[in-house]
Amino acid sequence: MGRTAKYTAEQFVDAALDLAVQQGPAAVTIAAVAGKLGAPIGSVYHRFVSRDVLLAKLWLRVVRSFQEGFLDTLQREGGLEAALYTPRWVRTHPKEAKLLLVYRREELISGAWPDEIRSLAARVTREMDAGIVKFTKRLFGRVTKSALRRTLFALVDVPYAAVRRSLVSDQPPAEELDQLVAETYTAILGRLS
Repeated sequence: MGRTAKYTAEQFVDAALDLAVQQGPAAVTIAAVAGKLGAPIGSVYHRFVSRDVLLAKLWLRVVRSFQEGFLDTLQREGGLEAALYTPRWVRTHPKEAKLLLVYRREELISGAWPDEIRSLAARVTREMDAGIVKFTKRLFGRVTKSALRRTLFALVDVPYAAVRRSLVSDQPPAEELDQLVAETYTAILGRLS
């Protein structure tokens, strides 16, 4: 009969998140993750075959957390609320936001992903693309390159740019940014939505 696991996979992912946010992605090593929890290195390897797999699971968890709320808001409440979802989510998830919006995926993960993780990442991308396309079609009546570009700019690019400076300096986004995001959204898509 095996021993009960003292540490969960989620605890290791949480430790990796803390390290990445506090010291940058390069600081996330298997030894550092184990050390942060006081766990044996073998416990980390028992759950994650490599650092890249650990970071891939972290990245996917954060992306899915953001994306599920964003897409739900876009579908139920519309484009303006979806654009405002980003600064609001950043304020309530500062560590996750910094990981997602300050670092590129390539800075976190350089190696090959196992098929399972690659499949999940592709599904996450497809779901986001489909949600944006569906909203664009609803808004414009059809999906053209120009319509999709406008939609992405108002829903994704503007909110991202609005919060990124705050995240880089480890500050929560100022509340007034919401008004600026709303004004920009309305200037770009307001007559249509």
